[in-house]
Amino acid sequence: MAAPRPELFDFHGVFMTHYYTDNWEDVQNFQARPDDILIASYPKAGTTWVSYILDLLYFGQTAPERQISIPIYERVPFLEISRVASKKGKDLADRLTTTPRLIKTHFPFQFVPKSFWEQNCRIIYVARNAKDNMVSYFHFDRMNQGQPEPGDWNSYFHRFMEGKILYGSWYDHVNGWWGKKQTHSKLHYMFYEDLSEDTGREIDKLCSFLGLSLSAEEKKRIAGKVQFDNVKKNSMVNYSTLSIMDAKISPFMRKGKVGDWKNHFTVAQNEEFDEDYKTKMKDSTLQFRTEI
Repeated sequence: MAAPRPELFDFHGVFMTHYYTDNWEDVQNFQARPDDILIASYPKAGTTWVSYILDLLYFGQTAPERQISIPIYERVPFLEISRVASKKGKDLADRLTTTPRLIKTHFPFQFVPKSFWEQNCRIIYVARNAKDNMVSYFHFDRMNQGQPEPGDWNSYFHRFMEGKILYGSWYDHVNGWWGKKQTHSKLHYMFYEDLSEDTGREIDKLCSFLGLSLSAEEKKRIAGKVQFDNVKKNSMVNYSTLSIMDAKISPFMRKGKVGDWKNHFTVAQNEEFDEDYKTKMKDSTLQFRTEI
């Protein structure tokens, strides 16, 4: 029988489940190294996509066997998860032998272990427009038994706006990290929509931020490898090796499209969302595109 789905609870002002707080003290005491690279995002905003790009940028040529033998969640461990395939994310990160270590998190900036800031690590934050992010997260919650029960679309729609889902408010998350960018010089803030529109251009920006000099041919090869349809078929990246996720309900890599929210939002929902968005983002300088 399937284990019951976890319940949400308020954890230091952010809705979490025990899978991401059981290991809290251990995670907070994580010892980052100066050359670690942290990939951060709100869930379902393109974390896996960016993780895969970085893995290819650093190790695609020097250790190509990684790509066909080690799943992405072991190559780029999920720092705060208390178990993935019965392993703790922090332990996987501690055991990484790569230089740099690539590590991912969905933490809001205030939950990030302080050693990442103290070591002045490079951090890449990827953000996605709220409407597409909501739709993607809804389908993810449907198929992942380790996530809280999503309920129907309409109730999920309202809970998303209220921040009553795992990792809390999208607004707090994207704005919190945007604010952090103003004080942490080694934070590269990127957008899912830009990556969709011109993957090559965004890879160039990443290389510039990371101080990497790859040939034009190599960058073009990586841009081709990471196109959505190729990633969706890649069993080492698409999470098909994890039994907790039921791809028959919805695949982990679903559509990867900008603007798919139009297939889910009713006219009334869209109007309600836009009003609420205007209020919550009125003091923010962040600009998102909901279509390209």
